[in-house]
Amino acid sequence: MVTGIEASKAWTEMLAVERPLSIGELFADDPTRVEKLTLSIGDLVIDLSKNLIDDRVVATLLAVADEADVESAIGRLLDGYVVNLTEGRAAGHGLLRRPEEARAMVDGVDVAHLVHGVLARMRSFVADVHSGRRLGATGERLTTIVNIGIGGSDLGPSMAYEALRPHHVTGLRCRFVSNIDPADLRAGLSDLEPASTLFVVASKTFATTETLANAKVARDWIVDALGEKAIASHFVAVSTNSQAVRNFGIGDDEMFPFWDWVGGRYSLPSSIGLSLMLGVGSDAFDQMRAGMHVIDEAVRSTPARANAAVMMALIGIWNRNVLGCVSKAVLPYSHDLRRFPAFLQQLDMESNGKSTRLDGSPVPYETGPIIWGEPGTNSQHAFIQSIHQGTSVVPVDFIGFAEPADALVRVGAPDDTRHRTLFLGMLAQARALAFGRSLDEVSAGPFAEHRVLPGNRPSTVVVARRLSPSVLGQLVALYEHVVHVQGVIWGINSFDQFGVELGKEMALDLAVTAPSDRGADPSTHSLLRWYHGFARGPDGG
Repeated sequence: MVTGIEASKAWTEMLAVERPLSIGELFADDPTRVEKLTLSIGDLVIDLSKNLIDDRVVATLLAVADEADVESAIGRLLDGYVVNLTEGRAAGHGLLRRPEEARAMVDGVDVAHLVHGVLARMRSFVADVHSGRRLGATGERLTTIVNIGIGGSDLGPSMAYEALRPHHVTGLRCRFVSNIDPADLRAGLSDLEPASTLFVVASKTFATTETLANAKVARDWIVDALGEKAIASHFVAVSTNSQAVRNFGIGDDEMFPFWDWVGGRYSLPSSIGLSLMLGVGSDAFDQMRAGMHVIDEAVRSTPARANAAVMMALIGIWNRNVLGCVSKAVLPYSHDLRRFPAFLQQLDMESNGKSTRLDGSPVPYETGPIIWGEPGTNSQHAFIQSIHQGTSVVPVDFIGFAEPADALVRVGAPDDTRHRTLFLGMLAQARALAFGRSLDEVSAGPFAEHRVLPGNRPSTVVVARRLSPSVLGQLVALYEHVVHVQGVIWGINSFDQFGVELGKEMALDLAVTAPSDRGADPSTHSLLRWYHGFARGPDGG
């Protein structure tokens, strides 16, 4: 019995609607196309006109959104209802960025005082570090923050710290260590002094193998240099597991909690952002949170046709389920935003890389695409060739800014046109992808066919005046809502990640069985025997 969205009239009509074949013809046939397909949300302007959609396609997509009751799902998410059904939890990241005076309900309980209580503690701690009231064990100022975490405890804070480079606090630097490869922590500590280093150990469960292994090495580094008592001055923890934090040696006063209704990949505005707040200051952090809230309220209150997040989600559905696009490239034309594609990789692929629906049935259609990308213009000298002329159609999200974030550059030499070149390069790439270059347009000569660009490669262009803390928050929240809306339509849970857990379990099993190779499959058994021929110590060296 077919019971999912694929059984609906709207889905059937979406699959059957005539597919536009030429972006150029779509523009020629409709002089109002740009006006109709350019949307604003917060400080963001989003041009959807270079996608392979027309009025008929949009109508069928809106019917799909209506069939899936997307509007109600957005409200339930933002109002703290249980939407993570496989784990019986709310997905309350929207509550983390509400104003202090607003109620924040999770399953009927107002948690606003908890959220803002932790934020107040974070601000106080940050002020103490910045002012020198909080010192290291020897009385030196803490001038380097090392965040130890992985996944959502690393990707969000590290991405945002780089993105907000012009807001970095003078005299303080942040580093982020995530990989269990000893080289990561070794490089992170290579030029640091224990007396001036503060570690932020960030782990939702405080049981993550990579994070705890690195944290223990960092603890030994501090103890060897400064003694056991120095742990209290040089370590703080961010976690939901207070007992595990205590067992590690970090006291309750040095722990900043969050809650199991905050998913790791959605946790940037929680205490997981402590390292970020230390690095950019509490004002910038709060501006980022406020930007997220602007998008939350706009997505909640705007009808689907004018709702940028809903329309971006629907175009993603169209590209994936009708046009058959396997991946999507995200190309920020901003060096500071260079880690944003990696952040979106986790957000999208961990959320919507699912093949089982909420009712337990197999998904009979494609779900989340592969997300990848690099900043422009570097990408133009790497993989953009394949997007233009390759045999696979890869939709692109371009992200750009009218002005550089640095005040110094904005008032700098009038002949410094680099930012203008950057922005125009983005527009040129989007134009070339859409309209291509025909054989008639190629100058006569040998190999003319090789210089033809087919065009009709869809793209979305997201622009804002400049990359401010508020705009960064708006970008993060926009894509969070895009991912959620797509998950609602596909009938999957965007808030669990059981695929991550199995790899962890198998790694633990191998750690126990590796000495004897018992229980391993033949391939793993063979690789373990090869490994044992080289491994000499606890870290393989």
